[in-house]
Amino acid sequence: MTKKVNLFAHLKSDFPSGLVVFLVALPLCLGIALASGAPPLSGIIAGVIGGIVIGSLSKSHISVSGPAAGLTAIVLTAITALGAFELFLCAVLIAGLLQMVLGFVKAGSISNYFPSNVIEGMLAGIGVIILINQIEHAVGYDKNYEGQETFFTLDGSNPFANFPDLINRVEMGAIVIALISIAILITWEKVPALKRLKVVPGALVAVVTGIVLNEIFIQTGSSLALGTEHLVKLPVPETLSELQNIIITPDFSGFTNLQVWITAATITIVASIETLLCIEASDRMDVQKRYTNTNVELRAQGIGNMISAMLGGLPMTSVVVRSSANANAGAKTKMSAIIHGVLLLICVLAIPAVLNKIPLATLAGVLILVGYKLAKPSTIKHFWEKGKYQFIPFIATLIAVVAIGLLYGVALGMVISIIFILRGNLKRAYNFRKEEYAQGDIIHIDLAQEVSFLNKAAIKTTLNDIPDNSRVVINASDTVYIAHDVLDLIDEFKTIRAVEDNIEVALVGFKKAYELENSKTSKNVFMEHNYMIDEDENKNNKDL
Repeated sequence: MTKKVNLFAHLKSDFPSGLVVFLVALPLCLGIALASGAPPLSGIIAGVIGGIVIGSLSKSHISVSGPAAGLTAIVLTAITALGAFELFLCAVLIAGLLQMVLGFVKAGSISNYFPSNVIEGMLAGIGVIILINQIEHAVGYDKNYEGQETFFTLDGSNPFANFPDLINRVEMGAIVIALISIAILITWEKVPALKRLKVVPGALVAVVTGIVLNEIFIQTGSSLALGTEHLVKLPVPETLSELQNIIITPDFSGFTNLQVWITAATITIVASIETLLCIEASDRMDVQKRYTNTNVELRAQGIGNMISAMLGGLPMTSVVVRSSANANAGAKTKMSAIIHGVLLLICVLAIPAVLNKIPLATLAGVLILVGYKLAKPSTIKHFWEKGKYQFIPFIATLIAVVAIGLLYGVALGMVISIIFILRGNLKRAYNFRKEEYAQGDIIHIDLAQEVSFLNKAAIKTTLNDIPDNSRVVINASDTVYIAHDVLDLIDEFKTIRAVEDNIEVALVGFKKAYELENSKTSKNVFMEHNYMIDEDENKNNKDL
């Protein structure tokens, strides 16, 4: 449960953290809007609302919300299918309302029922789509500014069909800026001294460098100079009334449009799942070990998305990249998220003309790295090494998301996972028994041959119900397969809950592939305890 905290008591830590998150979020807000085929201002609006509104309403002190790369494919699909950004905003408004309903009916535990391999496959597929879309912008080919939502276009062709036209319209200036931006980002992550400069994130350095390079090209009359068609296009209001005129509002006629409701349902499901997964990750990053009420979080996200839609902003989720930056910068309370939203608002009101100097190629470079991180080869290797139960649903989801679409890909991954479960796991996941001895009780949890992600909720409840100061033996000697989600759950119980509540835990029979260390027999207090009990009983029998 989240404790009440004075939000102004830790400004010394929260203001620098908020500044860091702002610097990370600014290029990502613009870049995600670009990748989503939406107006650049919509990304900034979502960032502002995610920081100020959701930051204020959320019970999480580490999580930061805003436009997410994981929703780009959905936004692209929706804008194309609906034909108008105003209708899409209506769908976002409905999605926010549906998220509020989910929060009130306490659907916050829904994330327990989605296997991590399917979620990772979905994110990897989104990463591939981002890479495909942004390569064109990285070379200055902006024919399809809105990009594509899958590998294949609506007419059945693929991105390589544009290759001859792309070769003829390559901008060398865009290539130079994109490559330098990517080099800066990689250098910032690989060089320890630069990586420690948390107040100056690599994405900001890449964006500033892109602006400076293009200005130098323009001032020197170089052929590498990029025209305005290759730069960010934010409206520059000079008065408050002009600002009101450039804000796009929803088309409420969409309430009678079935496609709008389908889009809203899609956004609700994916945004809610992504938020819940990020909240779980954020809670683990919180050094104070505060836990977030996920139902309150869904309601906060719903309110934020409704307000964002009314102001012309993109849909939002809790975002891992910003949340991890927030935690690593030393944030103590959610005031850091609020501060980052305020700084974004000041930026868009005070210096929109500067933002319009950002080359699209620079943002493409930033997004190419984002896409690579979502779909990096090490992730594929990780699931390959986990075996067919983990790899097949993962790779099937990835391929289907890229080739067909996000919802179809996730559905396929879920179906394959369920088939594996029905085929090999029709028994109970574990046996719970409690043995009482004069020297103290011992709780035994004997895992079955197959323990799937569907068993996660039941095992989680059992572990949460174990009293403080208990002694527990978790036995995996008979298991053939344990879902990665359940292994994470057991590891978290042993390393966090058990330490905090003085619970002695012994792991027995876990295979090397599970990456959980078994308790050493010589030091296993429970084995020694049972041995002593057996010895006492044998002695008593001999005396009789």
